[in-house]
Amino acid sequence: MNMQCKEGHIMKTAICFYSKHHGNTKKLLDAIQTADPEAELIDVTKRETVDLSDFERIGFASGIYYSSFAKPLIRFLRENLPEGKPVFFLYSSGMGSGKKFTSAITEAAREKNAQLLGSYGCFGFDTFGPFKLLGGIRKGHPNTEELQAAVTFYKGLQ
Repeated sequence: MNMQCKEGHIMKTAICFYSKHHGNTKKLLDAIQTADPEAELIDVTKRETVDLSDFERIGFASGIYYSSFAKPLIRFLRENLPEGKPVFFLYSSGMGSGKKFTSAITEAAREKNAQLLGSYGCFGFDTFGPFKLLGGIRKGHPNTEELQAAVTFYKGLQ
């Protein structure tokens, strides 16, 4: 269900995402979209320019690459995010969660005077670099609990 204000108004939400390698982040978004079919998912690898001005809040979601959100997603935010919009972040990582992962995208959002609503991160299956030789790490992630936690995070956004 799209977030509702006290007057019963439904919050129009877009989630811009970059999910390439194993689709971990897209799994989070699919769970959110099941709970809120009105949420619009925007794959930044397929759409470089999007008018986000009609959305009342905008999410940005990515796997973590070199301890940061994907560079194409950060570039997309800088080029498309209107001034002063409420934003939130979602991510998956083979290394877990932490503030360091959101620092670059938070900085880009602040450049647009965005209102930061929060972030959710969880484990994701990872075969980058030496992990590939081991068959990957965090197999089975995001798991059912992590998917539900992403939905709970999303539903709790104000």
